[in-house]
Amino acid sequence: MRIAIASDHAALALKAILAEWLRAAGHEVDDLGPHDATSVDYPDSGYKLAEAVASGAAERGVALCGSGIGISIAVNRHPRVRCALVSEPLSAALAREHNDANVLAMGARLTGEAMAIACLDAFLSSPFAGGRHQHRVDKLGLPMKA
Repeated sequence: MRIAIASDHAALALKAILAEWLRAAGHEVDDLGPHDATSVDYPDSGYKLAEAVASGAAERGVALCGSGIGISIAVNRHPRVRCALVSEPLSAALAREHNDANVLAMGARLTGEAMAIACLDAFLSSPFAGGRHQHRVDKLGLPMKA
């Protein structure tokens, strides 16, 4: 699977660990940056990642920042992307199974290396269940109606 990964400066080390794990698991990885510890703005990283997934350049995405909150908000601004912020594997699996999430977000300051790998593994190994969940997922890309 082709997976794009992006972070801000706070999650640089976790991004490197997850990218290495993904490559070892046989995935193609597009590291969208940053590539050094220079301060960057998480919305810029999130928007770049969202575009990579929405355009089809990557099948899935991994978004990381200090808490995971800011970058997940940025990624979710794109109507064709469904980003789930998780901190444990069950939520990661359910994000795929029930919500057809195509981006996983985590907080580097809140999620340890082993837990982040477990979340990513659960996310990538869980298929979308479809069925009763499909019509709800279809609504996620639509603007709200008053």
